[in-house]
Amino acid sequence: MNKLKKEYLFFKQQDPNMKVLLMTNMLYALVLPVVEIFVGAYIMRNTSSPVMVAYYQLMMYVGIVVTSLVNGFLLKRITVKVLYAAGILVSSISMFGMMNIQSLGFVELGIAGLSLGAASGFFWTNRYLLALNNTNDDNRNYFFGLESFFFSIASIGVPLLIGAFISQIDGHEVLGILININYAYKIVTMIVIIVTVIACTILWKGNFSNPKEKNFLFFQFHILWKKMLVLASLKGMVQGFLVTAPAILVLKLVGSEGALGVIQGFSGGLTAVLVYVLGRIAQPQDRLKIFAGGMLVFFVGTLFNGILFSSTGVILFVLCKVIFQPLFDLAYFPIMMKTIDTVAVLEKRNEYAYILSHEFGLFIGRAFGLILFIFLAYCVSEDFALKYALVMVAGLQLLAYPLSKNIINQTNSINR
Repeated sequence: MNKLKKEYLFFKQQDPNMKVLLMTNMLYALVLPVVEIFVGAYIMRNTSSPVMVAYYQLMMYVGIVVTSLVNGFLLKRITVKVLYAAGILVSSISMFGMMNIQSLGFVELGIAGLSLGAASGFFWTNRYLLALNNTNDDNRNYFFGLESFFFSIASIGVPLLIGAFISQIDGHEVLGILININYAYKIVTMIVIIVTVIACTILWKGNFSNPKEKNFLFFQFHILWKKMLVLASLKGMVQGFLVTAPAILVLKLVGSEGALGVIQGFSGGLTAVLVYVLGRIAQPQDRLKIFAGGMLVFFVGTLFNGILFSSTGVILFVLCKVIFQPLFDLAYFPIMMKTIDTVAVLEKRNEYAYILSHEFGLFIGRAFGLILFIFLAYCVSEDFALKYALVMVAGLQLLAYPLSKNIINQTNSINR
């Protein structure tokens, strides 16, 4: 209890805006697993097609890029707080709209993907901007460590609770209404909407400012930022699979959303504690080691899935994925933000110019990964794509280690 009290007091010492941002993101952590996992599971259950899940995800990423561009123009007139809140709220409303569509065909999935992507675009770009402007290189390990801790805890509890809820309520009568599995998904989404409203009320307590420089659209960048965009593409290449692959593999080889929740939860507790401790004690110079460790864990997980391609392989893959994601992000985001700090001063530009181009870098990687999966599924087989596309992108992502090392060295050299 004394240690917990000490950590709480340390949190209370942080900048007020940073605390508000963390509390908002902690609440949104309860929503993110629904967006990342159960939307994919819902589509898989209603279409029985991994390719349709990948298509939906690709359209979602198109929506993110489009609204990231629109967001830059809106920042000239609307406060970042309003835009961030809009992203939080619209993400839950979009999910509810999708789950009320009677038939999930090609067109319907495309529209649903674009609308949820639009919400995500407002959420993530404004989140990056707020985190960039309300943290510094010395406290970013702590910021992302604490944030990852709650995201990891949510990735345990939320899938477990939702999976159990869906499994238990399906086929039962509640208040005279026979609940089927799609109705259960709608109930979950209504709860998500309530949580997002609470998150927005907390966000309103912050005093955040927009970028002073209004121009944000540029096509030529310093060589250091070009390297960062390549790193973003390597991250995005795997990120596209992290949203769709677990749901597809579990429903195909394990069997139910309940199993999905149990598998997610099994390894998340240890990872949550690990990323918090690392965020609390790790120095900026330790980021490269954390980065490499996360990538190796994920690569090993994809090998388990590709070689075994069974319920055991899926369990081992998801265990590795749950460990990998927060470790990777704990190192990646501080590297990205320090690079933005550096090149924004060098080129005398609005920080949002780099956040926008970063989204394009992520999109290139995401699109490559998902198109690779769709290509392999159509030209070879869905099983081949599920086995080996993950191994391919995880192997390519290992190139991120020497690239990130070069970026860190060049950034440190410029800042001396």
